[in-house]
Amino acid sequence: MGKGYFTLKKAAESKFIERRSEFIGNAAPVTTEAEALAFINSIRSKYSDATHNVYAYILREGNMARFSDDGEPHGTAGLPVLEVLRKEELCDCAVVVTRYFGGILLGAGGLVRAYSTGAKIGVDGAEKIFLKPFLLLEMEMDYSRYNRVMQLMSAHGVRTEDSEFGIGIKLKASVAEERAEGFIKAVTDATNGIVLVNVTGEVYDYEN
Repeated sequence: MGKGYFTLKKAAESKFIERRSEFIGNAAPVTTEAEALAFINSIRSKYSDATHNVYAYILREGNMARFSDDGEPHGTAGLPVLEVLRKEELCDCAVVVTRYFGGILLGAGGLVRAYSTGAKIGVDGAEKIFLKPFLLLEMEMDYSRYNRVMQLMSAHGVRTEDSEFGIGIKLKASVAEERAEGFIKAVTDATNGIVLVNVTGEVYDYEN
C-alpha cells in the first residue's frame, strides 16, 4: 500500500455573499468517478434554479482530476476550485460551488476569488483528514491470555473491531501498518508463539 493521503472526513456545506451573489460550497469524500458524479448531480438537483453549479474533483483512481466552469468565463471558476484541492493536497474528494447571481458583475479576478473562497469554506467544513494504511488482524486465544493480549493491543495502538467469546476468544482488530510488526512480535514473545496474529487484509483509515 502507499504511504497515505489527505481527503475529507464528511460531506459539508457552507455559504457566503459576495456583492449580492450567494455562493454555496459543498464538499464530500468520494472514491470513484461514479461517486463524484453522483455527488455533483445531487447538488445540481438541490440547486437546480442556481445560475451556476461549478465543480471539481480529484481521484486516486486513475490519477484523475476534472473540473467544469458551468458557463462562467473560462478559467474563472472550475480551475480555481480545482486549485484549492491541489493546494490542500487533497484527493478522493469532490467540490461543487453554487452561485446565485445577485445582479453585480464580479469581473474575472472577483470570480476567481469568490469560487476559491467557496471551495475553501466547503473543504474546511468537511474536515481535512489523513488516511494511511491499516492492516486487518485476526487472533484466537484462550481466556488466560486475553488480558495480556489486550494490554499489548493498547500499548501498540491496536483497535478492536470485533470480538467473539465462546470456548475461546476470537478477536478482529486493526493497526496502522507501521506498528503492525512490533505488535505481532510482542504477542508472539508474550505468548511463546501460542497466539498467532493473522493479517487478513488492508484498508486506508485515520487515527482516532
